[in-house]
Amino acid sequence: MPAPTPHPVEHCTLNNGLRVSLRSTPHLKRCAASLRVAAGSHDVPLAWPGLAHFLEHLFFLGTERFPAEDGLMRYVQRHGGQLNATTRERTTDFFFEAPTGAFAGGLERLCDMLTAPRMAVDEQLREREVLHAEFIAWSRDATAQRQFRLYQGLSAAHPLRAFHAGNRYTLPIPSAHFQRALRGFYERFYQAGQMTLSITGPQPIAELKTLAKAFGLQLAKGRQVARAAPPKLLGEPSANCPMQQDRQLDLLFACEALPAPALAAIEFLGTWLSDPQPGGLLAALRAGGWLEQLRFKPLYHFAGQALLHVEFQLSAAGADAPEAVSGLFFDWLDFFRQANWQGLLTEYALLQQRRMAVGSALELARHDSEHFGSETGHAFPAPAVAALHRLLECLVPKLCLSPQSPSKVAPDSAWQLPAPNPFLRPAPATPATRSCPAAMVFSTALPAMRDTGAVYLRWQLRSSVRNSLWQVLEQSLRNLTDRARQAGVELSFSRCAGFWQLKCIGIQEPIAAIIEQAIGCLIAPPAEHWQAYAQPAREAPLLPIRQLLKELPEHWLGQYEAVAECPDPAQALEDLSQLWAGAQWQGLATGFSALNRARLQAALTHLPGRPGTADPCPALAQRRWSQLPLNATEQALLLFCPAPGRNLAEQAIWRLLAHLCQGPFYQRLRVELQLGYAVFSGFRQVHGQAGLLFGVQSPHATHKEIVEHIRTFMGELPRHLAELAPATLDAQRQTLAAQFDEPAMANAEIAEWAWQSQLAHSSGSLAQLQQAILAVGSDALQQAAQQLEQAHHGWLALANGTQPDDRWHVAKRSLPGLQ
Repeated sequence: MPAPTPHPVEHCTLNNGLRVSLRSTPHLKRCAASLRVAAGSHDVPLAWPGLAHFLEHLFFLGTERFPAEDGLMRYVQRHGGQLNATTRERTTDFFFEAPTGAFAGGLERLCDMLTAPRMAVDEQLREREVLHAEFIAWSRDATAQRQFRLYQGLSAAHPLRAFHAGNRYTLPIPSAHFQRALRGFYERFYQAGQMTLSITGPQPIAELKTLAKAFGLQLAKGRQVARAAPPKLLGEPSANCPMQQDRQLDLLFACEALPAPALAAIEFLGTWLSDPQPGGLLAALRAGGWLEQLRFKPLYHFAGQALLHVEFQLSAAGADAPEAVSGLFFDWLDFFRQANWQGLLTEYALLQQRRMAVGSALELARHDSEHFGSETGHAFPAPAVAALHRLLECLVPKLCLSPQSPSKVAPDSAWQLPAPNPFLRPAPATPATRSCPAAMVFSTALPAMRDTGAVYLRWQLRSSVRNSLWQVLEQSLRNLTDRARQAGVELSFSRCAGFWQLKCIGIQEPIAAIIEQAIGCLIAPPAEHWQAYAQPAREAPLLPIRQLLKELPEHWLGQYEAVAECPDPAQALEDLSQLWAGAQWQGLATGFSALNRARLQAALTHLPGRPGTADPCPALAQRRWSQLPLNATEQALLLFCPAPGRNLAEQAIWRLLAHLCQGPFYQRLRVELQLGYAVFSGFRQVHGQAGLLFGVQSPHATHKEIVEHIRTFMGELPRHLAELAPATLDAQRQTLAAQFDEPAMANAEIAEWAWQSQLAHSSGSLAQLQQAILAVGSDALQQAAQQLEQAHHGWLALANGTQPDDRWHVAKRSLPGLQ
């Protein structure tokens, strides 16, 4: 089955000046809208830093037509969608994705909140505290601090050097001058002439255009505001601008007078700069043992200016040779500047075609918003080629904001352009069908007609050196992972406690070939990757709440202490062989046609380990506190409350309970109590165990206070549920059940649901889950709420601090299966 064919974008301008792009893509299941306002933090008067970001927050506080409890955020979340907003230097973006049936309501709310925000002073005062908490977290974030240091090499006159974050001291809410500035900024920029609306969905173009007109025309009529060009990025570069800090090497380039298609040129260059094939920069740096990760991205792009950042995450060896690393970079640029790009232009067109074919509705809408007016099919147009030549002229050592000029170091082998990606081409002839062990389940949860396939493989391990071996295998898969991503397939290899998991999801046709190559890497990783053996993996720091979310599965399994390892590199191959000999695996595949299933079965023939199944997670019958020490100044806590049973009826009750908690929990702890900007709750499945998850990160509340606020919320929950009118409860049931209608669910969500069901030893279909949700009664909900509040099925608290009192059982660092 071939990949879906991307469809062209249609543009129009409404009578009020709103520019609109429309993309009809029939294979999509959801609709998305991205509304861009041509105004950002650099357009704010100097006296009021943070005003643009603050205004973005205020829009979500509700309008007269749609109060906060029925505003865009609650509405989209209630229907199982996603949304966000972001304020950048010269733009502000609002975007959401929702099921097709709920999209019109979301678009109506989006346009209404930008047209008629309340902006009451008392609400502004409350929201300013949320923004202040966000500012504190931002100011302590390592990535933000690093970016701030990079900017010190820019001209002091450029707005990138100024403060724009905003906090309680730069936003004097009661001031009449500030209120006039806030209103003036809103009236000047938040009108249709300054806005671009991009809509993507499965509906015909005519239907999408009707939606755009129905709600887009309510935006205030206006014209595009002319904004003065900023001063040059470079004045006198600072002599103390850091180039290297620990194992990070940064190269920053200031580009001026770039032609209009510069963004396309930057994306083209970034694609080949990070291509993993032999003969490229990435391959050379990895072969030298110098690199862990390479990132290339524009930090800023406006009015012909671009600030480009090349970020090298170095290995220990690379940290000792930064000039050699930067020398290879500039040598590759010289080669690329002189190369014949004709073959790459053809390959890039295929890559772009595949990206558009596999993109979600939200990804496509955001792409169309970013590239409004410059879509030219999938070819790389002549103006973009000219922009690429100009861009490469800017990327020379003399313009690099670094304290010393990097030397040029010739690589050991000649540079070469990447070969065509075979995963973008049709798969070879079908092999003979072979049967798979019962441990490999072929599910029909995801219909083959969706053209998305998913494969999950999980090994249970008992080897004492599994962590070091995982690092070798994960590194050996990186090139394959990059190539698979280019072809619209996400390949990941993760570890958790005593398990390794290989996941592959995307366009189904190339998955069998990708799995076959992945198995080869797992069994016999190339020699150059064994350097990772016995070296601790280094990961970028995350916000505390995100780090807790990442570590939650291991803490749930109770195997969260790193296994004591004393690996001997000379024994590496034997260690790997012994590990696979004792490994036990289970797997799931869904979404495959008969043809691609046959290909997959053939690829799985050489799967290492022996087939089997893992036991379900043990029940948690206590309040367990698990501490994860983090270098953080804010308090973060996750509270996971397991649901009872593994049948669909119990799951339906707790899913509905989580659905009903989501809005009130956010309202109480974030809006009313203002604990912080990271506050959420929802239904979560962890290694097959279902439950409710509550999360809070706060700059001022202690862990004890956070726990008490959550407990108070739980204590009030039965009363809240009892007060729900029958019609309201029925509407909520209908809304939640609709989220599990297969044509409305994201393909990845269906695959994950099927996998979690298998891990939970649970049977049933999505249709049966829908019926179970519709059958949940008020009494069952209240009983579940009481069990939740009483920790009847246990609680697991994961926090970056100690337990608040002796009611908690402190988790011991056990390592099951390794005794």
